[in-house]
Amino acid sequence: MGGAAEIEGTDARRSREEGLIVYPVYSRRAGGLSIGINLYPDKKHCNFNCRYCEVFPFASDVRFSPELMEGALRKAAAYALSRGMAVKDICFSGNGEPTLSPAFPVALRRASALRDSLFAGSDIVVISNGTGLLREDCFNLLQDAVRLPVALKLWLKLDAGSADWYRRIDDGAVDFEALVGVVKEFSRRGDCVIQTMHCSVDGEAPSDDELRAWAALVTEIAKGGNTHLVQIYGKARPSPHDPVCSDLPLASLEGRAALLRAAFERAGVAVPVAVYK
Repeated sequence: MGGAAEIEGTDARRSREEGLIVYPVYSRRAGGLSIGINLYPDKKHCNFNCRYCEVFPFASDVRFSPELMEGALRKAAAYALSRGMAVKDICFSGNGEPTLSPAFPVALRRASALRDSLFAGSDIVVISNGTGLLREDCFNLLQDAVRLPVALKLWLKLDAGSADWYRRIDDGAVDFEALVGVVKEFSRRGDCVIQTMHCSVDGEAPSDDELRAWAALVTEIAKGGNTHLVQIYGKARPSPHDPVCSDLPLASLEGRAALLRAAFERAGVAVPVAVYK
C-alpha cells in the first residue's frame, strides 16, 4: 500500500480493476477513509446495468476468498493505524452486487468479527441494489445483520420512482414493482439508508412527474419507521456508458432534496436528507 496521500486520493475504480479484494478509498458519503471489500476481483457481476456505473470492462485471474480478504483487512488496519488514519467504515461494494455472491454471508460474518478487533468504532456497510432481498435467505441474513452485534448499515439503491425511469437509468433485470415491494417490506422490519443517483440520462434530467413519483415512494418507505437517512448524490466518476449519463448542477440536487423534505414534512416523517455532489 502506498502513502497517506495516495490513500486519500485513491480512485475506487482503478483500485478494484487492479484485482484488489480490499481497497482503501476516500468516500464522500462516509466522510472519510472507507475500506472497500470487493467480492468480484475477477470480473463485474451485477444484475443491473446502470448507465452511470463506474466499473469498466476488465478481467483478472484473482478469485475472492475469505482468507485473502481477512489477510488484506489486517494489512489495511495496520497501515491505517501506523499513520493515525481513522477508518469510517468497512464497505461491501466492489465490481457488482455484493449479495449475489455465494461468499457474501461468510465474508460479512468475518468482516464483522474483524471490525470489532481491528477497526473499533467503524461501521459495516453494504451498498446494494436491493435485489438480494427477493431471496428469503438473504432477506433474513440482512435483517439479522442490521441488529446488534453487527449493526450493519444497509444502503439500498432507489434511483427511480417509476418503472420507466428505472429502465432508463438502472436497466435492471428485476421487475421494478417486485423490487419496490421488497424494499418496502424490509424497511418495515429493519434499518436502512435509501440512496439515489441524480443525473441526466441521454441529456434529460428526471421529469417533474418522475421526481414527484420518487418523492412519494421514498416517503412511503420512510413511513415504515426504519429508514434513518436518504442520500442524494451526483455522478462524480467516468463510466463506460459515457456520455449517456452526465452530472447535474448542485442546485438540481438540492431541488430534489427540498422536494423530498417537503413531502416528509407533510407526512410527518422525521428522516434527514443529505446531498453529495
